[in-house]
Amino acid sequence: MEPVDAIDARLLQALGEEPRATVVALAERLGLARNTVQARLTRLEGRGVLGDPARRIDPAALGHPLRAYVTTRVDQRRLDEVTAELARIPEVVEVVGLAGDDDLLVQVVARDADALYTIAGSLLAVPGVERTSTALVMRQLVPFRLAPLLERRAAHP
Repeated sequence: MEPVDAIDARLLQALGEEPRATVVALAERLGLARNTVQARLTRLEGRGVLGDPARRIDPAALGHPLRAYVTTRVDQRRLDEVTAELARIPEVVEVVGLAGDDDLLVQVVARDADALYTIAGSLLAVPGVERTSTALVMRQLVPFRLAPLLERRAAHP
């Protein structure tokens, strides 16, 4: 993916600070023409730079306050099948491929400890999953953030 330029970074900063800002408000704030802002937003969306707005939703608000990361080792010949099966589990909110001893890092959310136990069992029951290890998130110390990178990009084109 092509990196964003300094103007796009400033636009993304403004959106991060005020996600519901109109194109006109963004244009005024950034000192750009409305059409320029609209064109850049359209291009950023088309390139996949703007992620899923659902990432902003706290799972606790949906009744799932517990979060855990499950490292998973899989039979590599069944990786696509395992991934598809994991995507069918509603409590699985993200799956990423890893290099190293484990193959996948699966982020799950749960209503309580009993539900987490059941979810962990569901993951282990997926055909092709060889082993899992679950780590419960106790506290988020640094939330997901891109503001420091955007600031750097905006300041240094």
